[in-house]
Amino acid sequence: MDVNYELYKVFYFVATTLSFSEASKQLFISQSAVSQSIKALEKKLDQTLFIRSTKRVRLTPEGEILLRHVEPAMNLIKRGEAQLMETNSKGGQIRIGASDTICRYFLVPYLERFHKEFPGAHIKVTNATSIRCVELLESGQVDLIVVNYPNPYLGNITGVRKIRKFRDVFLANESFAELKGMKLDLEQLLKYPILMLDKRSTTSEFLHSLFQQRQLDLVPEIELSSNDLLIDLASIGLGIAFIPDYCLQRKSDSLFIVETSEELPSRELVIAYNEQIPASKATLEFLNFFPGAKFS
Repeated sequence: MDVNYELYKVFYFVATTLSFSEASKQLFISQSAVSQSIKALEKKLDQTLFIRSTKRVRLTPEGEILLRHVEPAMNLIKRGEAQLMETNSKGGQIRIGASDTICRYFLVPYLERFHKEFPGAHIKVTNATSIRCVELLESGQVDLIVVNYPNPYLGNITGVRKIRKFRDVFLANESFAELKGMKLDLEQLLKYPILMLDKRSTTSEFLHSLFQQRQLDLVPEIELSSNDLLIDLASIGLGIAFIPDYCLQRKSDSLFIVETSEELPSRELVIAYNEQIPASKATLEFLNFFPGAKFS
């Protein structure tokens, strides 16, 4: 089917902003031109792509399907343009996806080193859960991601390199002082309020899986999107927080690790990238900071 690329471009901006007027501003064309382009595309495809009303614009199911294909293509074009511009600049650009926790407790030294060695490079970091980061990589919105593993959502990503092992720990304050020196099994832990990340995280899936393997139903007291907040709440005695051990550098003296009778399985941090797409020079240089992640 012969469809002008510009029509898909207009569709992409309307679909991502859900606004004809905002799309017209970003494209520097009139709102009428945007509307005519969408009508032309819908006629070409013989599909209704948007549900229009006076107050809002929504994608139809067909529009959502098309966006899932157009968005990666647009991001691939943007990446190609960026790499062409990189050949005429001293630094280039690198786009990284990682959670707040991984950025703060693991990535910062690497970002500092990269900035010192390549001061002209532009670094863009997008904070998202490990699950959402995979989506960003698949759609081409980032060049690489650093995420927790196991991560079932990485199934379609071929460029995955393990870079660090870690363990998760249960953390409590003096409100639970009677647990010091004890080793609890998971069933005993259920008697206490558990603080953990919300269900949209691989950490939550990991902990729920541990309990389910023992036919135990975990009902957390509090679910949050931040490990830092979990530590804060554990510090005031609201419960026992479940966090990665690389966050312990922020642990206050009032907090202690609640020991378990069985050692929890270790997890890993991995760096993932799309091997099917040529990496920029900046991305290659950053990947080479990590043993086992080198490639050319």
